[in-house]
Amino acid sequence: MKEFTYTIKEPVGIHARPAGMLAKEAKTCQSTVTIVDKNGKSVDATRLMALMGMGIKCGDTVTVKLGVVGAIYDDIWKPAQEALKAEGINLEIVQFSDYVTPNNALANGEIDLNAFQHRIYLQGEIANYGYEIQNIGNTFIAPMSLFSSKISSVSELKDGDIIAIPDDLTNGGRALKVLESAGIITLNSAAGFNPTLDDIQTYNIGVTIKELKANVIVSALPDVTAAIVNNNYALDFGLSASDAIFADDRLDIEDYWNLIAARTADLSDPDKVEIFRKVVEAYQSDATLEVFNTECRGFYTPAGWDQDLLPQT
Repeated sequence: MKEFTYTIKEPVGIHARPAGMLAKEAKTCQSTVTIVDKNGKSVDATRLMALMGMGIKCGDTVTVKLGVVGAIYDDIWKPAQEALKAEGINLEIVQFSDYVTPNNALANGEIDLNAFQHRIYLQGEIANYGYEIQNIGNTFIAPMSLFSSKISSVSELKDGDIIAIPDDLTNGGRALKVLESAGIITLNSAAGFNPTLDDIQTYNIGVTIKELKANVIVSALPDVTAAIVNNNYALDFGLSASDAIFADDRLDIEDYWNLIAARTADLSDPDKVEIFRKVVEAYQSDATLEVFNTECRGFYTPAGWDQDLLPQT
């Protein structure tokens, strides 16, 4: 099921002409199209008189579902939610527990947007699964950090120690680059942007690198010597950027900019593009920056807010 919420802007609401246009368009769809008003009343969108009988007025609120991963996103998106209310848009935050589900949910129409991934991860998902989704706005960049509950410095690592990294290609590849920057390993110069364990040329310290699901690594910290932890999970676990024993804090790599994603098909609809633009603009604000500075414990820096990635309507 695909669900989308929209605020009616026609001054007199859905009267005969827009209702007729909507019914005509709905009849071209192979699937059933249902219109649900703010009170939960629903009608078949192909029935002209039923549409007119709903009495939908100008300014009635629509809901946009945004998929995220990590409780910190509730805080980050709260200012945007408040700003969008004035635009007649109810931004509903939908939490996911892993990085695999949100793009599938977006592609299948279960949500309208998602905001949890960086560019290189999205590119990998599109290549692997054929998703027709794309970046519509940049959000932030965050360092990828090495944490430990057993040592306080990379210099304390010794042969036989275990380091956990994410098991997905893009986050795992970035994690290996962090370990190289820390002097723990040396990667083959021909490894490319997403190296794997097979691309390790030299172990400068005789550690064992263990691949785990990104969402379980932080809870595994007591069982390993150190671990590369994604920032959203680190925040949920109560960690701060200053707790890291090493961080690769290069902020100029656009492939690691996080983003807001939408279905490509929706970007041919001017009404949806208008809504999405309001969502992006509400996020890229001083109020969001204040949350970064006060709630995100040093992890997030705004990135690419000057880029307009939505089609012009």
